[in-house]
Amino acid sequence: MSETSTITLERTSARTARIRFSNPPVNLVVPETVVTLHRIISELDADPDIQVVTFESDLDDFFFNHFDGAASADLPQPADPGGLPVWSEAVIRLSKASFVSIAVIRGRARGAGNELAMAADLRYASLEKAFFGQPEVGIGIVPGGGGSERLTRAIGRDRALEVILGSADYDAATAERWGWVTRALADADLDAFVDATVTRLASFDPNALAIAKNQVNRASLPPDADIVAAFEEFAGTLTSPGFYARAVALAALGEQHGLDVEYDLGRYIADANASA
Repeated sequence: MSETSTITLERTSARTARIRFSNPPVNLVVPETVVTLHRIISELDADPDIQVVTFESDLDDFFFNHFDGAASADLPQPADPGGLPVWSEAVIRLSKASFVSIAVIRGRARGAGNELAMAADLRYASLEKAFFGQPEVGIGIVPGGGGSERLTRAIGRDRALEVILGSADYDAATAERWGWVTRALADADLDAFVDATVTRLASFDPNALAIAKNQVNRASLPPDADIVAAFEEFAGTLTSPGFYARAVALAALGEQHGLDVEYDLGRYIADANASA
């Protein structure tokens, strides 16, 4: 991994690992993030000793945020002709990996960041600091990494439509009540709870963990083809006039208001549409 990678992998014990994300100031997901995540998830899935992996952020105000729209022309392409899109393969593989994945969510988890969290097996969120959203429709594109497919299964059709069509942010208490996250805990208690869960799961028989996870997957995961189709639809909307006009309007708001746009993205998306 290069010194400039947005992703850090730490082997925390013989059976556990931690993936940390850092791309200041607002943790936008960039092409390098996608490529590195795909590689690390594949490597950990092939490691017979790994039982539990956590996904965390180095920035308290942002978990994994949305994809960097300015880098849309550099979306990673499949390694082999006819292969799956890299982002699609990464989130599909994460959900099916033999290890248990835990998203430890502080800050904003939007777009690709929410899709990564939804692909994880367990999601533990800070009550005070975690916020969630799928903002794509509000800027003229659509979710492309399983957000629509997984959210619908987790929170129901009507709530998924509200989230995806409305493109607003939702707090952790609402996300827990709707079944969007596994638990929302006081921020002061989050790390201790996750550490205890990791220790407990890492002590169990790895074969039983993997088989039990596969049983639940059979009853709950969306078809791989649906996630791939969503990425193709997302990529298609990146060239639409509607996206261009709204991206320009949102960028203008960013120049005017700075980082506040990322802190309150749902409101600024509405403002961008009003001026697009």
